Amino acid sequence: MIEKTFDAPSVEPRLYAQWEASGVFAPTDDPAAEPFSMVIPPPNVTGSLHIGHALNNTLQDVLIRFARMRGQAALWLPGTDHAGIATQMVVERQLAEAGNISRRELGREAFVEKVWEWKARSGGTIVRQLRRLGASCDWSRERFTLDEGLSAAVRKVFVTLHRQKLIYRDKRLVNWDPHFQSAISDLEVEQREMDGQFWHFAYPLEDGSGEIVVATTRPETMLGDTAVAVNPADERYQDLVGKCVRLPIAGRPIPIVADDYADPEKGSGAVKITPAHDFNDFKVGQRHRLPMINIFDPAARLNENVPREYQGLDRFVARKKVVEAMEALGLLRGIEKTRHAVPHGDRSGAVIEPYLTDQWYVDAATLAGPAIRAVEEGRTVFEPRVWEKTYFEWLRNIEPWCVSRQLWWGHRIPAWYGPDGHIFVEESEEAALAAAREHYGRDEPLRQDEDVLDTWFSSALWPFSTFGWPEKSADLARFYPTDTLVTSFDIIFFWVARMMMMGLHFMGEVPFRRVFINALVRDEKGAKMSKTKGNVVDPLELVDDYGADALRFTMAALSGQARDIRLSRQRLEGYRNFGTKLWNAARFCQMNGCARVEGFDPASVQAPLSRWIRGETLKTAETVTAALNACAFDEAAGALYRFVWNVFCDWHVELAKPILGGADEAAKAETRAMTAWTLDVILKLLHPIMPFITEALWEATAEEGPPRDSLLISAPWPDLPETYADPEAEAEMALVIGAISEGRSVRSELNVPPSARPPLLVTEADARRRRILGDNASAIGQMLRIAEIRFDAAAAPGAVPFLAEGAAFALPVADHIDLAAERARLAKEVASLAGDIARTTGKLANADFVARAPEEVVEENRERLAEAQTAKARLEAALKRLEGVG
Repeated sequence: MIEKTFDAPSVEPRLYAQWEASGVFAPTDDPAAEPFSMVIPPPNVTGSLHIGHALNNTLQDVLIRFARMRGQAALWLPGTDHAGIATQMVVERQLAEAGNISRRELGREAFVEKVWEWKARSGGTIVRQLRRLGASCDWSRERFTLDEGLSAAVRKVFVTLHRQKLIYRDKRLVNWDPHFQSAISDLEVEQREMDGQFWHFAYPLEDGSGEIVVATTRPETMLGDTAVAVNPADERYQDLVGKCVRLPIAGRPIPIVADDYADPEKGSGAVKITPAHDFNDFKVGQRHRLPMINIFDPAARLNENVPREYQGLDRFVARKKVVEAMEALGLLRGIEKTRHAVPHGDRSGAVIEPYLTDQWYVDAATLAGPAIRAVEEGRTVFEPRVWEKTYFEWLRNIEPWCVSRQLWWGHRIPAWYGPDGHIFVEESEEAALAAAREHYGRDEPLRQDEDVLDTWFSSALWPFSTFGWPEKSADLARFYPTDTLVTSFDIIFFWVARMMMMGLHFMGEVPFRRVFINALVRDEKGAKMSKTKGNVVDPLELVDDYGADALRFTMAALSGQARDIRLSRQRLEGYRNFGTKLWNAARFCQMNGCARVEGFDPASVQAPLSRWIRGETLKTAETVTAALNACAFDEAAGALYRFVWNVFCDWHVELAKPILGGADEAAKAETRAMTAWTLDVILKLLHPIMPFITEALWEATAEEGPPRDSLLISAPWPDLPETYADPEAEAEMALVIGAISEGRSVRSELNVPPSARPPLLVTEADARRRRILGDNASAIGQMLRIAEIRFDAAAAPGAVPFLAEGAAFALPVADHIDLAAERARLAKEVASLAGDIARTTGKLANADFVARAPEEVVEENRERLAEAQTAKARLEAALKRLEGVG
């Protein structure tokens, strides 16, 4: 028996445990089943489920459940990322809190052991949280980017690329985090708007004939300047190109070079060039073969390459000292306040320095070529397609990829150094020692590189390393390439492009055939969520309050392509109510004997209501199937919502009530069987999006009728024949529904009291329409709250006319309302809405308002305008109905 309410907190964990225990998350071993595979974007092992995870994993789970029910060998492979900096920071903080111990005091081996201990104790949080969301991953295949199999793959790839001269060591600029004393990726750099200053310094010409003024927000870097650049077209400086200025404080002569990087329109038009500490300056330095002087040590203190009195100073202390010195020298030409973006480490919070250092690099430009062609040729397709442009722009302008990190937690670089600095890159220490023996002619001690690999390096191998590569495993042969990758736009370059490069290079095939870029989840006003704004939403709190199904349906329903998601509790409440609506409808069906019948064939039904709901079910199944195939999650959710709420609950169930309460036993039997069949199809179609409530109803309705063959999660997807469509029944029910809907609109718009029971006058209708209306008079009377249906009746005074599906009707309401008062009320409301529309239209036509107002405010005004226009049109139609009614 179906319980009165769906108790999500108790039912969801029980059902998930049942699914997992059944082994259904693993792909079928049927060799005839078509493979469908996805790899989860591995969340950081340190992480907790955030709203972006909830969206991304909901959409993946919808796809895998859909594929599983369609009989495919569906594999969703889960795992977590070792998250180098994030994890190391967590453990370092714990050590500091426990006894003020630093990792360097502890030593590398002991520290890494501490991290493994932490991972065993606390690293599974997000995996448990994904289960709460309903993620049906094959947990028996769960991987970790530092497990032995993946580590072997990482070493194999590094060594292979090195031998192919696609990995090399070079001295280049990197984003340097002085707190971690490590290079970090662009994704780990956070730009923060800060108040700062431009200091304008004069650099005297070496021959004493004048000066050039430059400006900087980082005065301390002037000690590493090796040139001043001017634009070759800038007539002010053409005679100075090739000459030198004397760098103040340092006393070095540095050249004046001509370079397009200098903008004549900005400041003096001259730019100080510090190749070792600015990415743009680095390129200028390369073009002009300038010296590159690194003035910082790893902790961002000034080093031996600056005058003695500055050595050892923190960069910000040195900044103040440089400004004071320039002022004392009479070379400070001005100070200008500014507001500018300053790069910070997203984990450490430290100001990031461009830093010249020796690192390991991947020749990304060479690997990018095949990755570009694969998308150009359509072997991998982006959805929405607009993201292909972003992919191409990044790959066509790609720089060498710095893959080394000065950390201890991660894949240690498989490179060993001999006594003379010769580098041996091998998959193991034994192989490196053997290579050294061959190189030197004797055994020599080797020192392994201290650095680890960028986390994104191992993640780039995820689609094939997780299936067992470099071994030729059965999973690799069956499930690579994967079908769909669901991910967010911000890692198209950092992860998607690199997986494409590595997959094509090592597997000879794209790693996935389709990339679906999910939207960004914003708050209900359209603002980006952030801790500082206090608008961050905890998805687990939403699961506690509304159930996992409501959150999942919200995510799917709002996941329209090329638009962000505005998440509000009102939406969640609405979709929870949708689940409640279905639950109550199922209870009604059960209480009225609507049970599955052995051998029931929907093709055999005779009643127009049964034939109509069969056709509507077919249309919905076709729409949902096509939408899920296309990753159009919002279209699938929208079709299901409309069908369940508006078609099945509001119309089929209500129209079935007079039949179920009538005396015709054959009609009742058919209606019960057809209703039970339709409910079963609904549960199947809705299951990928709302798995818990549908499985619970599948279980609760198993008591009546023939035994269930399986859990709903593995039940076959509806594949309904086109012959279920019935245009004749569709037209017949359209008339019934139209008469009721239009009649209800009249009652609602004119405030006709619910207790009023006027007759429904059919003023114009052919014989077929009269028959249909007569056959359904009981249902129409009950749902429209009318006393009777009268045919061939002229519209009486005080009767409001309306049309529906080729028939003309009138509803006498003058005895129940004050027509003059209703006209006045409607006219007043129309005028009020017209005023609102005019004001809002004026705002949106104001270019200054649109440019200055926050995006969410502009969007709110657009929505308000659309709502007012719709309401005004509805009320104007009501006024028009009253024309000539006396």
